[in-house]
Amino acid sequence: MSDRERTEPTGDAPSPTLAALAAAHGVATEYWSFSGEQVRVPATTLRAVLTAMGADAADDERAAASLAEAEAGPWRRLVPASTVMRSGDGEVVVHVADGHDVEVVLVLEDGSLRPLSIPEQQPIARTVDGLTRWRVRIPIPADVPLGWHTLQARQHGGSADVHARGAVIVTPSRLSLPSADPGQRAWGLIAQLYSVRSRRSWGLGDFADLADLAAVAGEAGADYLLINPVHAAEVTTPIEASPYLPSSRRFLAPLYIRPELIPETAYLSGAARERLSRLHRDAAAANSDPDRIDRDVVWAAKREALELIHGVELAPSRRAERDAFARREGAALADFALWCAVREHEAESGERLPAGIAIDDPAVIELRDTLADRIAFHVWLQWVVDEQLGAAASAARAAGMRIGIMHDLAVGVSTVGSDAWSLRDLYAPGVVVGAPPDMYNQQGQNWNQPPWLPAGLAEAGYAPLRDMIRSLLRHAGALRIDHILGFFRLWWIPDGLGPGEGTYVRYDHDAMIGVLALEAHRAGAVIIGEDLGLVEPWVRDYLAARGILGTSVLWFESDDDDGPLAPERYRTDVLATVNTHDLPPTAGYLEGEHVALRARLGLLTRSVDDERADFERERDRMLDELRSRGLIGANASEQEVVEALHVFLAASPSRLLGVSLVDAVGEKRVQNQPGTDDEYPNWRVPLADADGNVVLLDDLPASPRFRSLVEVVERSVRGQP
Repeated sequence: MSDRERTEPTGDAPSPTLAALAAAHGVATEYWSFSGEQVRVPATTLRAVLTAMGADAADDERAAASLAEAEAGPWRRLVPASTVMRSGDGEVVVHVADGHDVEVVLVLEDGSLRPLSIPEQQPIARTVDGLTRWRVRIPIPADVPLGWHTLQARQHGGSADVHARGAVIVTPSRLSLPSADPGQRAWGLIAQLYSVRSRRSWGLGDFADLADLAAVAGEAGADYLLINPVHAAEVTTPIEASPYLPSSRRFLAPLYIRPELIPETAYLSGAARERLSRLHRDAAAANSDPDRIDRDVVWAAKREALELIHGVELAPSRRAERDAFARREGAALADFALWCAVREHEAESGERLPAGIAIDDPAVIELRDTLADRIAFHVWLQWVVDEQLGAAASAARAAGMRIGIMHDLAVGVSTVGSDAWSLRDLYAPGVVVGAPPDMYNQQGQNWNQPPWLPAGLAEAGYAPLRDMIRSLLRHAGALRIDHILGFFRLWWIPDGLGPGEGTYVRYDHDAMIGVLALEAHRAGAVIIGEDLGLVEPWVRDYLAARGILGTSVLWFESDDDDGPLAPERYRTDVLATVNTHDLPPTAGYLEGEHVALRARLGLLTRSVDDERADFERERDRMLDELRSRGLIGANASEQEVVEALHVFLAASPSRLLGVSLVDAVGEKRVQNQPGTDDEYPNWRVPLADADGNVVLLDDLPASPRFRSLVEVVERSVRGQP
């Protein structure tokens, strides 16, 4: 055992049987804390987590029965529900009843058939339910192409033939990466889209603004534009402000639609056009507000405008395009639109459906008919938002971006959102995900998001993961995965327990990363995993081997003496940035705004003087490093320091560099203050300059500060003096 300390559980210790059952389901019975202590998970937590996974663990007798079931389950199946493998190196496993023969055929994605040969081997036998079954391993030929294939098996020779099928997903071993050669690396702009408004906005940055911002960034030399998640949120007020707590991760937020760009707007009646103009005029008045973005007001205006436009009959060609979109998205879109319509119906009628009601409940089926017109409206909205996002992606390519729009994938979804309802069998009931205690959140974090069931994903052939990734990459050249550690393990917190009383649950990372890699390969996209926080050492090596970039933040990179890490020692396979949206922009950070804000909000666990002293020591060591490299003088201005920090960062070998738009305009306010809800306007801060004046997209190209920073970064990345 390590010489690090062990923390005993606050509850009862698990029995060997319970611990074995937990291990069989990938549930951690102990883990290492951020402070280096080995923590044992109490039985209370393990039982609750296992119950959420469908395993009865109420007592040792039932836990033993559940363990036996977990061990016997795979043997009862002729073929597994899904098998994910890397190209040129994979096999499938079948379980054949004694005295029977088996024939196995691989149906490729294109419909062609590949009979599989069973090599000579020494199969393993096990008696299950009184019947001996043999485990047979069948290699997949190396020339089977990447893709989503189907394994079909027929067991015969007994009293009756048995037929079974399962998904076989062949994935690339490694993704292609952007160049790391000097002068060939890529840099990009990072922006919270909702905060970037123009004079034509409706009080919130939208996909038309995204197209214009991409053009501005591309003209400055940027190769990508990373934006916040644009997943679908609520369709009734109040709308959740956090883009990281969406209703659905597959569908998009119609809040980002620019109504005037919908072709049917041209055919509105005179009265309808006048109403549309008035709605826009009223909403656009908020573009000059430097303090707060009000999504509820924006959506109220846009929804009325969109309803007017939806009333215009589509031309045959446009109707065909909408119908093709609806067919492609299939039942998932229909279910999402149903959820939207039901939420509106509840808000308008005041009649709430019973909590936990299933989507196939007779009452819901009746509403699907009753609300057909409203469902059609929400299908239309998703078609429109997809079109406008596609136009923004085209604008990025036209501006010369090598990568284009980079989307952001949230960790999970709201417990009361669309995905949690329509895909309820894939989510664990009675638990949410979060994070264990760390140096920044000593009580741990509860993100109020239900976790995917590992076994449920496998049973579904990982199709929900595929569809989500495929949707996000349809109009993107890259995808950032927030907390990519969730593809490996997630911190599950049972209902009624505190954030620190959870435990880790492991996922099949080979399968999930494989699916991610396959869809990224097909889209020609770059994948970036946010791998900050408590990371098991092997995880970063694994991601790098699969061609998935990590994340480096300048203020979090330190050497053995807790000083700033020399940029030459940064990892190559990362997206490197000066800051992150959970910290103040660099201008604010240099002033210690993060300390002052946490003090004002009562979030500090130490004295303000101690926190301030630590921050100033960290900042001053960084400034000393900049001076030692000749990047700033003795009396450098704040703008000069910000630019020097980006030059410092550009000295790293990192493949991608990111420049936050807030740094390019002098903004000082943080977008999100962890540990707060109503105490701070998280995700509602408009783009402004150092003096608190609104910065509109229209004025950005002529901004001296913006031009200066992007020119400095462009020269540094391209190796120009």
